[in-house]
Amino acid sequence: MPNESVRPDHRIISDLIDPGALVMDLGCGDGDLLALLVREKKVKAQGIELKEVSIYSCVEKGLSVFHGDIETGLGGYADGSFDFVILNQSMQEVKDVDFLIREALRVAKKVIVGFPNMAHLRARSYLFFLGRGPVSASLPYRWYDTPNVHYLSVDDFRDFCADKGIRIVEERFLSGNRRVHLWPNLLAENAVVVIAKS
Repeated sequence: MPNESVRPDHRIISDLIDPGALVMDLGCGDGDLLALLVREKKVKAQGIELKEVSIYSCVEKGLSVFHGDIETGLGGYADGSFDFVILNQSMQEVKDVDFLIREALRVAKKVIVGFPNMAHLRARSYLFFLGRGPVSASLPYRWYDTPNVHYLSVDDFRDFCADKGIRIVEERFLSGNRRVHLWPNLLAENAVVVIAKS
């Protein structure tokens, strides 16, 4: 029975990962997702994180994590080093998304990308009715303190993949704790997308 304290996006990502896989989490934060994968899927996990306080949290959980900036790429890793690279809630915080995605696809067979959907109905309503940038559970920051550099929608990411010749293997969508099956660009607050080279 799944642990109810596990974040819904973490549960979805865990379901997408093969047992015993080699996994790298870029921008792994405090390591909750990696710890879940090690515990439940027995993965061989590697994290990369920039914030020192988050690295200490990872180390306390017994995780292998390197202090590094994912913006500079993954030059120290050979092609095909991992089964999965995870970019959960971190892609929208980097300046050169195209470069980072290419690097992730170079070092892994599949890349799992999780991001907040800026075109969600609540975000659209907030902007339309209040005339202000949306603040919600999936977009918890105000415009002046957000770590996000890019704001994107489900359709934006699909277009990006089509333009770059990237194959979308699987998509999962969430609104709060619920899965969304229809009109994800309008109804999903968060997306989790598995991509691979074409």
